[in-house]
Amino acid sequence: MKVHIAIDTKTFVRFWLVVIGFAFAILAIYSALGALIILGVAFFLAMALNAPVSFLAKYLPGKSRVGGTAIAFVLVVAVLGALAFLVVPPIVQQTSKFIQTVPSLIDTATTQWSGVSNIIHKYHLETQVESAIESIKGNTTGWATGISQNVLTGLGSVVGVVASAFLVLVLAFLMLVEGPAWMARIWGMYNDQERMEYHHKLVHRMYNVVTGYVTGQLLVSGIGSMAAGLMVFILSFIFPAVPANLALPTVAIAFTLSLIPMFGATISGVLVSLLLAFNDVSAGIIFAIFFVVYQQIENNFIAPTIQARKLELSALSVLASVTIGLYVFGLAGGIISIPIAGCIKVLLEDYLERARTKRIKSERPIARLAKKLQGEEG
Repeated sequence: MKVHIAIDTKTFVRFWLVVIGFAFAILAIYSALGALIILGVAFFLAMALNAPVSFLAKYLPGKSRVGGTAIAFVLVVAVLGALAFLVVPPIVQQTSKFIQTVPSLIDTATTQWSGVSNIIHKYHLETQVESAIESIKGNTTGWATGISQNVLTGLGSVVGVVASAFLVLVLAFLMLVEGPAWMARIWGMYNDQERMEYHHKLVHRMYNVVTGYVTGQLLVSGIGSMAAGLMVFILSFIFPAVPANLALPTVAIAFTLSLIPMFGATISGVLVSLLLAFNDVSAGIIFAIFFVVYQQIENNFIAPTIQARKLELSALSVLASVTIGLYVFGLAGGIISIPIAGCIKVLLEDYLERARTKRIKSERPIARLAKKLQGEEG
């Protein structure tokens, strides 16, 4: 049996126009992915700073929101500048120190490892080993002398990052200044007051999710970074080779990287352990042990207590959202992925609640009719 389906030209054209439109939309989103990431980061920064900006504006003459935003951004820029000043020079200094000491470490290792020397002599590998050692020495010396050239080579990417950060700050500043006026316009477009209040409550719930997460994460990162910095400061007294000025860079590194969910704290712990190991291996091992123990305390006690009832997301949903954010949008996506997942959870819960309410209302007339029929039969 053959079935013949007739499709008129108008429907056929509409179908392919919709397909082509979706294809162009996906292409446009992919082409503008960098700009969308910048806008998204600026939006979340504006939401995080909205509460302190509103607080500052209350105490300024004329309740100036522009003044409150300016003060908040001066503080943000000062913190970012302090982080860069504290983190970059010590890392460069310690890395350069390590590279310069590699040749002496190799010489010490070759003189102390008598067992290895016996094997080398036994199998007549002296020429190959000496050439390999000389090659390593030459490479490390070249790296040490070529640091300035590497800095100049990476200057373009650094300028790009600085420009993107500046654009994020400018966009967030404008969002904070013009945000209340835009929200007033949006709420003013509603003709149905009840529907407007319902959407206003829904947006407010998502706003509380984002601000609650940001505040909690900042507090958790602050506690962890202070603990790491204090540990490094104590180690500087125990191990003379460890400079005490590494404590402040440790605080900055731990605070910045721990803002990245799931993986950031681990990266900061490994980085600080390596920096300490460049000066004293025992200090690096002790800090690594301390970091593992502290992470257990933070994950099981500190973070759950501070973030309690902020997001109420399962571990699977957190890991899935962070993974998607990192792979699709990079580092910025990893940072904002959990607040986005929290907002999606709010929308999904609201949709399910409305669907359940509609289902109950639709079942009530049938239930009343069934009871009436049962009463008549009785």
